Formats: sequence, C-alpha cells, structure tokens
Amino acid sequence: MPELLGLDTFSRRRALALLGGGALVVLVGCGSGDDDSTSTPDTTTGSPETTSVTNSSAAGDCTTIPEETAGPFPGDGTNGPDVLAQDGVVRPDITSSFGSSSTTAEGVPLTIQIDLTDSAGTCGPLAGAAVYVWHCDREGRYSMYSDGAADENYLRGVQESDADGRVTFTSIFPAAYSGRWPHIHFEVYESVDAATGGGTRIATSQIALPEDACDEVFVTAGYEQSLRNMQQTSLANDNVFGDDGGVHQLGTVTGDLSNGYTVQLTVPVAP
Repeated sequence: MPELLGLDTFSRRRALALLGGGALVVLVGCGSGDDDSTSTPDTTTGSPETTSVTNSSAAGDCTTIPEETAGPFPGDGTNGPDVLAQDGVVRPDITSSFGSSSTTAEGVPLTIQIDLTDSAGTCGPLAGAAVYVWHCDREGRYSMYSDGAADENYLRGVQESDADGRVTFTSIFPAAYSGRWPHIHFEVYESVDAATGGGTRIATSQIALPEDACDEVFVTAGYEQSLRNMQQTSLANDNVFGDDGGVHQLGTVTGDLSNGYTVQLTVPVAP
C-alpha cells in the first residue's frame, strides 16, 4: 500500500475548494478550451475505501462527447513528435516506454476503460474503432516533451475497441499539474490503421478524474506537488471542463489504494 502523507494539508485543500468554487467560475471558468496551451505542467520535482462516481454518459446520455483541445503535448505528429508512427504503440499496458527505452512510470496503478458508442446511430457499441490515450506522469511531465521525460514515450498507447466498443489500458494515476484539473487525453479514430497511418480523428477529448479519487491518491508519497496544485483549482474553474463542470467527461472511478483504481468513461462519438 502506498505511503500516506499527513492529512492536514488535504483538509485545508477541501476548505479552499469550497470557498473558491463559486466566484472563480465567473472570473476564470471559462470555455476557452485552451487546455495545456495556457498552462505548463510542473516538471519539478487516505483511506482504502472504494470510490465510485458516475458520469452522465454511463447513465444513458448519448450526447456526443465534447470536442476538446489535444493540448501542446499530443505526440500525434500535430505538434512535433509522432508516437503513432512508432512500432509498439498498439498495446494495452502503457506504463513503460518502448523502443529505445524501457523506463516505467511510477505511481498508483490505474486501469483506463473507455466504452465507445455510436451517437449518430442507435448509440450501440462502436466496435473496430481505435483510441489513442496519453497523460502526464506522477511528476506532471509529458513523455516526448517535458524535461526529464523527453526521451521517453511511456503513458501513450493505442487500442482497438472490441465487440462491446471497449478499450482498456493499464497505466498509473496522473498528477495534477499547475493550472489544470487532473485529466487523461484521448483521440478516437475509425480504425487502428487510421490511428497509426495518419488518418482523420473522429473525436478529441479528455477524461476528468473525480475529486474523491484524487484526494485519496494525492496524499500518497510521490504526489506531493499534486496535493499543492489541487489547492488552486477546481473542476468548475478548469479551462477545459469548467464550461459544464465536466458532466460529460467525468469518469467513474472504482477501487482503492491497496489494489489500484479503474476509471471508466462512456464516450459517444459520431463516426
């Protein structure tokens, strides 16, 4: 079980979040959608009860997932390096780099489960599509870009959706870096060939991680900067999720610190 930090800072963060959730929405909560392009990841160095928060899509809403920026660190060839063109990117376990490095990203285990549905049809499962997932590491760094991780390509990978429209990745819980609510990026393509061959994206969006799960993870050793950064943001004032409070992008998290967590999001897309 990960080592827990003192909970006094955690309690203060909850109080700050409650005080800041209202007025800040008017000032900075805003639907500019600039994501990481207006904030740079910090590259410096609870209890085991189960967490579960439900997103509206999983509850039956078939609204097409909101389109969001890929940010400045997509690694898809649109802003510098292209991991999608590298052999080995199609994989279920994205915790380690592949190719010239085998470095493993450290952190609390997290399984990422995305269930694709066809919002242009009957909202049934979308099989045979592909999802490219990426997110920052425990230190708030993006592989292929950030100092200390520029030579890595961990926490990036592609999977094909199965008959149930599902893709699953093994990863670690990402950090909260300055200016952003904790999140996971993803792109949806018509097929694996389209994803790895420069095809057109069907959707680009993000998963918001629920506060309860973040509270539990960020009091463990290694996530100290995340605990500090969470004192200064909220889901309501995040520049990506703030326009609707992340209602269509808030993942469902289950699990605990001892066994790891799973985040699930149902993602309706129009192929």
